[in-house]
Amino acid sequence: MKLNYSEPKIFTGGVDISSWSKLHPKEKEKALSKDWYVYYSFREPKSGKLKRQTNIKGGANKFKNKKERYHILRILQKSLLIVLEQGYNPYADNKSLGDYLIDKLNNQGQQQPQQPVRQPQQHLVLHAPNTNHSETETSIKQAFNLALELKSNVMNNNSFTKYKSRITRFEKWLLAEGYTNNSYISDINKKTVIQYLNNVLQSSSPRNRNNTRTDIASFFQVLEDNEIIKENFVKNINVLKAIPERNKTYKPKEEKEIFDYLRETDPILLLFVQFVSYNFLRPIEVCRLRIGDIDVADKKLYVRAKNQPVKTKIIPDILLRELPDISKSKTTNYLFTPDIIGGEWDIEETNKRDYFTKRFKKVKDHFNLGVDYGLYSFRHTFITKLYREMAKNTSPSEVKSRLQLITGHSTIKALEQ
Repeated sequence: MKLNYSEPKIFTGGVDISSWSKLHPKEKEKALSKDWYVYYSFREPKSGKLKRQTNIKGGANKFKNKKERYHILRILQKSLLIVLEQGYNPYADNKSLGDYLIDKLNNQGQQQPQQPVRQPQQHLVLHAPNTNHSETETSIKQAFNLALELKSNVMNNNSFTKYKSRITRFEKWLLAEGYTNNSYISDINKKTVIQYLNNVLQSSSPRNRNNTRTDIASFFQVLEDNEIIKENFVKNINVLKAIPERNKTYKPKEEKEIFDYLRETDPILLLFVQFVSYNFLRPIEVCRLRIGDIDVADKKLYVRAKNQPVKTKIIPDILLRELPDISKSKTTNYLFTPDIIGGEWDIEETNKRDYFTKRFKKVKDHFNLGVDYGLYSFRHTFITKLYREMAKNTSPSEVKSRLQLITGHSTIKALEQ
């Protein structure tokens, strides 16, 4: 037998609600300027054909944002489908749909007194998501401000800048999706975060999506630790498989040609590359080095790494021979500056790294090297050379364990990648 009704649908101003985040602000404004409603058809007794019934708005259009308006209409849609399946007939029942629903709720309450149902108002007024919150709950604006303030005190400048950027983009997305600064942080659920992460994935890469997930999980962990939310549900969101970025290793001929070229054209950049190569440092770690971090007499190097406060490394003789006399320089001066070895250069360390990256770009252009090559490639090149040399007489697992102590990787997996 044919159904006597069609499945209730939601009219959202003539746009696809699943693509809301991709719409232009003017398209969103135009859609919200129209009435949104739930519509359905019911089979007319005389003609036997489905006939469109009165649209159901439920007071949703008094809200001027997509989130609250759509939330109300979704509840209406589900409620309508339930009563249609239970036999509601607009042609047979003299009651309005609102009265019919109220009677159904009353009957359920009488049958199950242990689970009282709150009586809806006369005209089936549905409440916005925020009306059941207590006044002591934290708003979205307060939560974001608190988390960023606390994180700024425990993260270094470089890490916090990236963290703040991702968290701020998440906040802006929430506001674009219909939340307001006065909405409650507890209204954000796992589904909302997954929707945002899918948006990040579509516009960037799995790696960036995973990094964004990590930062948002850290954000909600702060809220959980401060008893603002009950549970950090972001930790339960899956991590996507992401291919690690590949910095290609240089061939022996390429390595020799680059070193010879730098020796003639840019001695400062050559020494920078040698610190990356012979001491297996990251470019940003080289930028952090001060004169006082270099102990020539004891052949020791002290550097702040990303995974530990300070790590000590032995300076190999091949690098000591290349190092100029720095005994007369101030210990507080930076080892590398644009023009001299051992000078003042008070800018952000990320800007220093970017400066030397752009400076090395001229070398890449000279040798027609692609985007897979860079300063970081020298670290990979010399770690690989050392691994091959050590692996001649030792098992791979033992070599990796010994090599991890030399390179400073926090885990074997990081070393393998």
